[in-house]
Amino acid sequence: MFRMRLYAQTPLHRVRQQLGDLTLLAWCVAWILIASFLHGLVSALAGPGRLLEDAGRGLTDSMNEVSAVVGDVPVAGDALQAPFDLVGGVGDGLREAGQTQQDVVATLAFWLALVIAVLPIGWAAFRWLPTRVRWIREAAAARRMIYDVELFALRALIHRPLRELASVGPAPAAALRSGDSTQILALAQLELAALGLRPPVPPERSTRLT
Repeated sequence: MFRMRLYAQTPLHRVRQQLGDLTLLAWCVAWILIASFLHGLVSALAGPGRLLEDAGRGLTDSMNEVSAVVGDVPVAGDALQAPFDLVGGVGDGLREAGQTQQDVVATLAFWLALVIAVLPIGWAAFRWLPTRVRWIREAAAARRMIYDVELFALRALIHRPLRELASVGPAPAAALRSGDSTQILALAQLELAALGLRPPVPPERSTRLT
């Protein structure tokens, strides 16, 4: 039973596949780094919001302390507390405004980074993944039928360019009809080479294709 292959057997085809995979990986890493950089850049806009929140909290705490002190003044304590409580309320508003600004900036930074990363990575994966999956499935099916050289010879007549067929002989179709084993094997090798697979080894010489 043949194992599923992720890469071709022939060196040139395998190198092209590996370079394609490495290119995709580098593309993904690059856009993740770009997205991370933009996230940090946008997140820096939350700085004024933090300052506003801290200022509001400090103002509220200070006014609450003063209000507590003047509240102990006999008779006029409640009246004296009112202005400080009012200013303390302003501090609460500043604190909430600062928190809101930080929340907005954090949301913007997250979604901007996500879109910046997902769109180009998704586009590249959409172009790369179907091709790789198709090759893996084709290679797995081809290796299960690796000794059916007539089948691969017939596929070569259908799929391979004329310049490649001409390298086999002047009449490859006639050779297939006549059962010329040498040219049939050569045709099969053309089709297998296009898939990045090695030509078949007779079962009596090898019990397992590697």
